Amino acid sequence: MGDLAVGARSGHEGPEERPQRPDETAAPAAQDHFRSGSDSPDGGAPESDGQPPGPKKQRSFWKELPLLIGIALVLALLIKTFLVQAFSIPSDSMQNTLQQGDRVLVDKLTPWFGSQPNRGEVVVFHDPDNWLAGEPTANPNALQTALSWIGLMPSAEEKDLIKRVIGVGGDTIECKGTGPLKVNGRALIEPYVYPGNTPCSVDDQGGQFKVTVPPGKIWVMGDHRQNSLDSRYHQQDKDQGFVPVGNVVGRAIVIAWPPTRWDTLPVPDTFDQGLSVTAPGALGLTGAMPLVLWRRRRLAARLTVGNARVSGSGTAG
Repeated sequence: MGDLAVGARSGHEGPEERPQRPDETAAPAAQDHFRSGSDSPDGGAPESDGQPPGPKKQRSFWKELPLLIGIALVLALLIKTFLVQAFSIPSDSMQNTLQQGDRVLVDKLTPWFGSQPNRGEVVVFHDPDNWLAGEPTANPNALQTALSWIGLMPSAEEKDLIKRVIGVGGDTIECKGTGPLKVNGRALIEPYVYPGNTPCSVDDQGGQFKVTVPPGKIWVMGDHRQNSLDSRYHQQDKDQGFVPVGNVVGRAIVIAWPPTRWDTLPVPDTFDQGLSVTAPGALGLTGAMPLVLWRRRRLAARLTVGNARVSGSGTAG
């Protein structure tokens, strides 16, 4: 007992210790716990000890890469579906404007707003009635199929063609002998026709023709006139060689590949020479307007005289 007392009073004399109550026994340990842990005694935020919170740890690039790839694929699919799609040129029917192996970008946005194909435009359209019969079919591998599905490569499975619009609904197109090609009676100057070709072919299978384009259809021809099975050579099909406007995918606007071939595809000046024809109904309306105005004036004059007579008789009565 004496050793214990001496040990408790070692050092200098101090105030007499009072007995510790049972409820105070775990207080220091509890305080240490609240300071070092994540919770405070009242359930609030942890004490910061005056230190600012550290910055959040940035996510690893490799963890974000799948998300970035997913977003890129979705954007590519949306662009292909609604804006622009790449197409490959598989034949020589549009030489020299387009060469075999060229990649063109096709505007698919404007048809969504009701835009119709215009004369002179180079357009891509779905096969109207088995125009591609007998043509070789490509066999893409799985990677090419996936890339074409999202628009990063031209589609090898879709049966599409590319030609130049020569006439739209209401136009009369004709060609005799070797040309020139005429639209609504006006001869076209066609600098885009393949060198050495004539605007028309002297043959009975479609080289000589005179057609009127129905509403909602277009008449198309290749720039390589002697090497293009276009509207001329499909006049016996269900659409008589015309292409329904609903089959048009869009207008080819630029040659994107190869880089040495990069160029735009504008409408040639020859289609700006006033090829539109005035409809017979419009001509009849224009001719009838003077007669209608003259008749209205006569009726107005008769009504004026009649009103004067009625007013006079009323006063006399």
